[in-house]
Amino acid sequence: MATERTRRWFGGRDESRRAEAQAAKDAAAAAFYELDTAQRGLRISIETITAVDDSADARRAAEGFAALGRRIDEVSHGYITAVDAHDLDRDELDAATAGRARTELERARDELVRVKGELDRFEQGLAPLLDRAETQLARLAPAVERARAALRSASTALDTVREQGLRADDLALRLARLGPELTRLNEGAGRHGVTATLQRADTVLREAEAVRAEAERLPERAAEIDKRLVSLRTRAQALTTRAEGVEPVLSELRRRFSAACWQDLQHVPEQAVTAARQAEDRLAEAAKAREEQRWPDATALLATARALLNTADEGVAAAGERLRRLDAVAKDPQAEIDRARFALRDAQRLAMAGRTTPDPRHAQPLDAAVARLDRAVASLDTGRHPDYWAFLTELEAIRATAHEVVERIREERAKP
Repeated sequence: MATERTRRWFGGRDESRRAEAQAAKDAAAAAFYELDTAQRGLRISIETITAVDDSADARRAAEGFAALGRRIDEVSHGYITAVDAHDLDRDELDAATAGRARTELERARDELVRVKGELDRFEQGLAPLLDRAETQLARLAPAVERARAALRSASTALDTVREQGLRADDLALRLARLGPELTRLNEGAGRHGVTATLQRADTVLREAEAVRAEAERLPERAAEIDKRLVSLRTRAQALTTRAEGVEPVLSELRRRFSAACWQDLQHVPEQAVTAARQAEDRLAEAAKAREEQRWPDATALLATARALLNTADEGVAAAGERLRRLDAVAKDPQAEIDRARFALRDAQRLAMAGRTTPDPRHAQPLDAAVARLDRAVASLDTGRHPDYWAFLTELEAIRATAHEVVERIREERAKP
């Protein structure tokens, strides 16, 4: 009887150790499962990052994950070895063997938990890279669809203007060049990469929208060119007529004023006629370009014609303006003199404001301008036909000097 009680006592101890070892095994299995699950999830994150990001940080992340993978393999191997080394279900398992099994399994669990901690910390460090990658992936499908929609809109706009008799060949060519890019978009990011696909989608969107906008504006552009052709032809014809009226003005200038007052204008009539003829030639070329729907050429030729007419118009207007100003100064030179004196006195008052003596930087140009004014006034008494044009030009320069001094003083006083 005593022997039976002793055997049951040892049996109870063995069973307790077996239960503890089994508990250690279950805990190690749970740790192994958690580590394996975490590794699988992190692998998806790494694959997401490397699919989008080819930066040095992304490469370091992939290398770090590979190193962790090797560490995980080591501790997983230790866990599997510990499990395989001990059959906790066999009947003859004694307490000592169960104790060793428990120790080895707990050690394996601790290693699994420790590496899981390393994996968690590594995953936390990936957050910025993963957020950026997921943002780009979220942009991918909408970006590609926007690019496709833009291509469809551009194609529709081209069809519409063609129905109106406008060929738009250059726009059609630009749209056709986007065909290979659309093919690459359809092949997807799996083949070409997320970053390259996003860039391609943005390029296609931008180019297609530009083609659509230009196609939609084409009828308006054609009408605008037609309107400008009519307007500039009218201006060219009017310029020829106005040029004929310059000669009487020049005759009046020659009769009443010295040669210095009109010599620079004597070629205005022939220059105006030449400019009008050249403008009409450019307009004829622009009309032909418009007929052939060479829109950029037509626009450039119209701009050239307009520049020619503007220059000629200025010359024709200058002759009449010259006579008007010379008439006014010949009748009353004092008005121009008073304007110049007022400008100089205003500048002198500002230069003296708050000072007992003016700054030489301000006083010297003003004193020189006063002397120039005196000389200009004296020049009117040199003969029967004073050089009124030189007189007017000099007084304009004197007023400009006074204005420059005033501006300089104000800028200096505005500084802290």
